[in-house]
Amino acid sequence: MSGAEVLRRYYAAFNAGDWDGMAALLTEDVAHDVNQGGRETGRAAFRAFLDRMAHHYAERVEDLVVMDSADGARAAAEFTIHGRYLVTDSGLPEARGQAYALPVGAFFEIADGKIARVTNFYNLKEWIAQVG
Repeated sequence: MSGAEVLRRYYAAFNAGDWDGMAALLTEDVAHDVNQGGRETGRAAFRAFLDRMAHHYAERVEDLVVMDSADGARAAAEFTIHGRYLVTDSGLPEARGQAYALPVGAFFEIADGKIARVTNFYNLKEWIAQVG
């Protein structure tokens, strides 16, 4: 399976709220670089991150474009995340069900048909401006 195919499945699972389906596409020792945060390691840590995010936000990926390298070891995605801020997240503005839409870039390493690294980038200041 190509990196682009893995990413299409990954984001289809995201849009379906299928966290177990997303986790199944990850290596056991996946590295997750959180936007403007640190690195978390392991499928269990990533699954816990998804649970935290689902508690605070309802999100959907739209306008997805995926790309992968010729050797299949790297892949990238660009999309717009559309969401609602449901429950106040620590250190962020108060949640009141605010809607937001942000461009996102995501970068991946692929190993044996699974995601070995996820790195997400979006403009946190723009998100705060939209929900603040």
